[in-house]
Amino acid sequence: MDMTRLLASVVATTAIMTVSAYAQDCKPKHEITTAEAGFITVGAVTFAPFSYIDSSGNVQGVDADILAEIAKMECLELKTLPTDAAAGIQTVVSGRADVSTGAWYRTKERTRVVNLSAPLYLDQMALFSKEGITNMSTLEGKTVGSVQGNLWVGDLQKVFGENLKLYPTSVAMHQDLVAGRLAAAFDGYSTGMSAIKQGTLSGIEVKVMESDERIGASREAGQGTFPMSKKNEAFSAAIDADIAELHKDGKIAEILVKHGLEASAADTGAPRLIE
Repeated sequence: MDMTRLLASVVATTAIMTVSAYAQDCKPKHEITTAEAGFITVGAVTFAPFSYIDSSGNVQGVDADILAEIAKMECLELKTLPTDAAAGIQTVVSGRADVSTGAWYRTKERTRVVNLSAPLYLDQMALFSKEGITNMSTLEGKTVGSVQGNLWVGDLQKVFGENLKLYPTSVAMHQDLVAGRLAAAFDGYSTGMSAIKQGTLSGIEVKVMESDERIGASREAGQGTFPMSKKNEAFSAAIDADIAELHKDGKIAEILVKHGLEASAADTGAPRLIE
């Protein structure tokens, strides 16, 4: 063995010993079992800024930072299992992952197959425009856009009718907005902040939309959650307790701000399910 490899071996051994010593000294807040001992395995779906995979293959983002805090509380480490949106919840149902990330909403349909954690944050509805519009009433009669499948599409169709243009993706809609083919667009505030950071919304302002009685999602935004296995109730209970502590000490609000979101999104209100 040459000296370079010997040194690498010593460093690796030292790192393992350090982790082991930390694990022995750490006292978890709860007694839980996980998919793989010593880890919280994360079925990571890419949906920036909440969940994305870095160049090292590790999950990052708002959801990942919250889970990292929980892992510390439970003397565990995070293990990333990258997956697409269609398979994210299935990784939990199958037992391959303990939780899934990606700004999952708390919905009644999902409770049939997984447990849903206590609310993490609100994914606030926003107005995207060149003028910084916040009041939807100023847009009536104009061409506006939204993305297929968003919570508010049905309500917007009742207000705008044929003047509402639906897009398969946020990217396509943002391109039309920047080009001036839309007076404004409706999308998630987090999606807008991520697009601005990436430089794809030049000249566009993203504002949390004022509440409008005609649009349910403007009054009660979707609550982000961690899907978890129904077969591990102790784990779900521990995660909920840890989330409550992170809300109480302001850590979740701090994490949201770190990722360019509003601290107010941490004020989730009582848990609720989207029908």
